[in-house]
Amino acid sequence: MHSRIRTFILAVALPLVAPLMQANEAVVLLHGLMRQPGSMSKMADALADESYTVHNLGYPSREFPIEALAQQVRKEISALVASQQTVHFVTHSMGGILVRQIQKTNPLPNIGRVVMLSPPNHGSEVVDTIGEWKLFGKANGPAGNQLGTASDGFIAQLGPVNFECGILTGDRSINWINSYMIPGQDDGKVSTESAKVEGMQAYKIVHATHPMIMKKKSIIQEVIHFLQAGSFRE
Repeated sequence: MHSRIRTFILAVALPLVAPLMQANEAVVLLHGLMRQPGSMSKMADALADESYTVHNLGYPSREFPIEALAQQVRKEISALVASQQTVHFVTHSMGGILVRQIQKTNPLPNIGRVVMLSPPNHGSEVVDTIGEWKLFGKANGPAGNQLGTASDGFIAQLGPVNFECGILTGDRSINWINSYMIPGQDDGKVSTESAKVEGMQAYKIVHATHPMIMKKKSIIQEVIHFLQAGSFRE
């Protein structure tokens, strides 16, 4: 009888407790290079429905190098998120590199879990191939040229992650020209291998393209699962 009562109490109480816990957890969304916060709006709405405090941040991705962008984002997070709140991240593409730069240079002590969507954690061969083109530099700005795969490049100097990190990366492409430059499976911008990073806790290849991975319902469900459980779905 006692076990039945305990089971009943847990079944009733846990759905009520979870939203209260998540209300003290902030999630910062960071879009990728050449994108805007609107690209993460579907993700933001889904996380808000889970009772998280959501901050869908914008930053001038084409105007400054990664170091300056990371400083700007770090300052904004400090102004938005209370020190007692756990701050999680959901990032797309270069947004994940900003988190790595922040945690290397001016780490957030209250960082929680981080889900990176299609991050160029070892750079992109596309940048290696056409990064010197004037049109590329004009379109992508100084940060774009930092995303190459060179062993002495910016990305290579970031080192392992020291926070709970889950990575979802796509194996579908709508840009065959870019895919021709990238060895192995890719999403049109980043290879599935390049998305990996030393220290990551979970990694999963999904059927998605680089521009749209953050909008897929199944991906959003994976993100929520990792934020809540520290793992992706089976």
